Amino acid sequence: MDGMSKIPRLTLNSSPSINKTPTFIMDQSTLTIKAIGNRHSLWGEGPIWWNDSLYYVDIEGKAIIRLNPDTEEETIWEFPERIGCIVPCNNGKLLYAGDNGISIFDPKTQKSSQITDPESHLPDNRFNDGKCDPCGRFWGGTISLKKIKGSASLYCLDAQQNLGKKLEGLTNSNGLAWSQNKKRFFHIDTPNRNIQAYAYNKDTSEITQAETIIDTEALGFDSSPDGMTIDHKDNLWVAFCHGGCVASFDTKNGSLLQTIKIPAIETTSCTFGGRALNRLFVTTGIKKDYPETHAGKIFVIDGLPIKGTSAHTYTLV
Repeated sequence: MDGMSKIPRLTLNSSPSINKTPTFIMDQSTLTIKAIGNRHSLWGEGPIWWNDSLYYVDIEGKAIIRLNPDTEEETIWEFPERIGCIVPCNNGKLLYAGDNGISIFDPKTQKSSQITDPESHLPDNRFNDGKCDPCGRFWGGTISLKKIKGSASLYCLDAQQNLGKKLEGLTNSNGLAWSQNKKRFFHIDTPNRNIQAYAYNKDTSEITQAETIIDTEALGFDSSPDGMTIDHKDNLWVAFCHGGCVASFDTKNGSLLQTIKIPAIETTSCTFGGRALNRLFVTTGIKKDYPETHAGKIFVIDGLPIKGTSAHTYTLV
């Protein structure tokens, strides 16, 4: 494989009980997928587009990576801990969360300073996925590495570095996104194999009125919903761990719009990037007993007739 291939005709899988009408139609013959960069991450995750580059983490490789998709040049920062996610800060630094809680990293000095670790008493937990909300707060969830049901949580860090718990009773807090009108919040607790929606108050960060809007198991997915992003039409794009695909869902009616197959079984997360925010970047990991040429690399999908939105930065005061 040369790293680029035409995508075969995308599949549309719909449940009889869910609206089958797609929100948009794409010209599938022009869609391409390409593996880029040199790094094969052990477990790539948390992609985010910022300052004309793709930033992401290699959780098991204990690294933050910056990738220029045009030149495929990579800058790698290594750490003494596993990092689950990163977000840019309004002062040019990076906030990251991992084994030892939440910290700020300065790429210029390559020094870190810890902010807080709310689960230091839970040695088998670490931070997993996280993003900033439209008001510049950081939201980060934890994962139980021993899969102890209900032992993980979702937290929110405000500009004054006050930390609050938003959800508890989780097991593997994963993908999260906000609607364009800033009134809805979407979240994945992976073992439940569904996507929850909440009413979101941008002024207070309060989330209420939880409801399951997408049941991926009922839609025929036998793999696990992992990281996700949202496009400018409020469709969610979800990477499926152990499934080798990214799927798009309509948040208005819960319908499955399309599934894009990726030539790496451990698809972990995705984000829109590029100058027009119309390129979909997908992180992947390596399945130890399943050798694949491009496992652990970044894949980029071009030809999508939609675009994402700019990443929110963490606001420090």
